[in-house]
Amino acid sequence: MRVLGVDPGLTRCGVGVVEGTAGRPLTMIDVGVVRTSADLDTAQRLVAIEQGIEEWLDTHRPGYVAVERVFSQHNVRTVMGTAQASAVAMLCAARRGLPVALHTPSEVKAAVTGSGRADKAQVGAMVTRVLRLAAPPKPADAADALALAICHIWRAPAVNRLQQAHAAARRQSQPTAPVRKVTR
Repeated sequence: MRVLGVDPGLTRCGVGVVEGTAGRPLTMIDVGVVRTSADLDTAQRLVAIEQGIEEWLDTHRPGYVAVERVFSQHNVRTVMGTAQASAVAMLCAARRGLPVALHTPSEVKAAVTGSGRADKAQVGAMVTRVLRLAAPPKPADAADALALAICHIWRAPAVNRLQQAHAAARRQSQPTAPVRKVTR
């Protein structure tokens, strides 16, 4: 499984590609940050993020995209920019027919460190350890993108089984419409 993790942001959008399967060693394929200047207007920044993510998708051809779910922040301007960057990542994936998974920050932290309240340094340290890297990825947005990809690889099998079970239950509980024979 090859996953592109996206830590959305208008100034720094972390991106990282991890490959592997749950229960096996994972491999970092690439990591980086799509940067935009605060001097640009929001629309131009979103276009730059879209172009950056498209380039990552073209280069690395992931099978899945994991995006950090936007959570409520005190600064409305910050949360709006994060939500807009998140939507761009989801749009890029959807345009290609790639499944998108949203993971909360605490879910990612818990998956990677064992604690949903871990700080950035702890996440970076565990990403370094899990991916057998020489040093933590910098900046933290890049490490967070890798953590998102790791979280998705580790949690996807259980989530997929749960989604399949719910879908099967819905199909069984839906009444079937009687079939009418049409004659002319």
